[in-house]
Amino acid sequence: MNYDNILDKVKKIHFVGIGGSGMCPLAEILYSEGFIITGSDCNESDTLDRIKNMGIKVFEGHFAENVKNTELVVYTAAVKSDNPELVAAKELGIPCLERSVMLGIVTRRYNRSVAVAGTHGKTSTTAMISQILIGSGFDPSAIIGGKLNAIGGNSYVGQSDIIVCEACEYVDTFLQLTPYLSVVLNIDADHLDYFKNLDNIKSSFKKFANQTTHAVIYCGDDENSTDTFKELNLEKITFGVGENCDYRAVNIISNGMHQSFDLYYKNDFIATVKLVVPGRHNIMNALAASAAAHHLGATGKEIAENLEKFTGVHRRFEVLGVTRGITVADDFAHHPTELTAVLTSAMNMGFNKVWAIFQPHTYSRTAILLDDFAKALSIPDEIIISEILAVRETNTYNIYSTDLGAKIEGSHCIDTFEEITEFILKNAKEGDLVLTMGGGNVYRCANMIYSALEHKD
Repeated sequence: MNYDNILDKVKKIHFVGIGGSGMCPLAEILYSEGFIITGSDCNESDTLDRIKNMGIKVFEGHFAENVKNTELVVYTAAVKSDNPELVAAKELGIPCLERSVMLGIVTRRYNRSVAVAGTHGKTSTTAMISQILIGSGFDPSAIIGGKLNAIGGNSYVGQSDIIVCEACEYVDTFLQLTPYLSVVLNIDADHLDYFKNLDNIKSSFKKFANQTTHAVIYCGDDENSTDTFKELNLEKITFGVGENCDYRAVNIISNGMHQSFDLYYKNDFIATVKLVVPGRHNIMNALAASAAAHHLGATGKEIAENLEKFTGVHRRFEVLGVTRGITVADDFAHHPTELTAVLTSAMNMGFNKVWAIFQPHTYSRTAILLDDFAKALSIPDEIIISEILAVRETNTYNIYSTDLGAKIEGSHCIDTFEEITEFILKNAKEGDLVLTMGGGNVYRCANMIYSALEHKD
């Protein structure tokens, strides 16, 4: 059923799980358009506080009576079918839409929607594009998967015809979108519990690209992307370091946390871009963001000035601080390719020793990519592996963190964050980096370590 016109027929919308990073921005945009928004959530969060401070009514917990006065219910994919609010809404005949469906509906209300897809780097690149466009006066709306310091959150409501959002490939949710401009950062083997193999992933990305109405920007250095889009009958714009790419990074200089490159479009010099976020992967993210922003009309000067102000997003090599000479940081990396990029960067930053703490995320990903994880996690000086975070799965794979640790010489398999914190306190020294990594709640471990170091006798 096509729900594209449903917002013309309703006024009251209820969000089940309104504090979620993907839900809060949608609620904020619709609230700004004059819709009467309510929501419910079981967990306190910064995003939930933001929603409450806007004046949106939020119910604590999920109860049937929360939906009795609404006309449309939006729910996150994490909400189960037996949720009392969903059950009640269906009994009352109230339409219920999953978040990705609503994202498609909302973004189609803008003439120029920019959807950022790819296995890795979506949040950082979406944030970079948003920072450039907001800082250059384009006044876009933005839906970002992490907190962007420049806007104090993960969403921004603008007044122009541009919206920037992430397009997640998991369970094909990005096929709910029909972007004006698609940005594809890379295509890699992930979410194999759903896709099964790389060919199916490439097929989904091809479908996504074919739903684009104007142009597709993709990495010309990425073999999977170039193969996927080789027969695409649409304007194609490439970025990378290869000589055949439309947008290129030339004269790359990296120095610890800082790096720079000359941005060229075809053979024309656009700007010298300086970054204060580390890693070659962030150069590629900045190239993609530059290509998108430039295509929308941003000048080289505007691109360079705003990218230099970009300090990253929450959980992307986020430095908590330095205490007792030890730097504590946290990163969302949870796939071997991401881990390799972040850890390679960390090892080139001049620390005496890099302590990486990794929380495996899902049994399926750990089992299927076990050897790739082992190779990536062999990069740092020291690696600590916590127990696997199950997320949505049961351990039908019979896989444990010790199976991963057995493949990495000198690894430490320590189950709990409390035990890991104690181990770091005994062994980390001045001049070291302690870096927690994973897609789950391992950031809590970083916070525990930093607090314990600050209060150490």
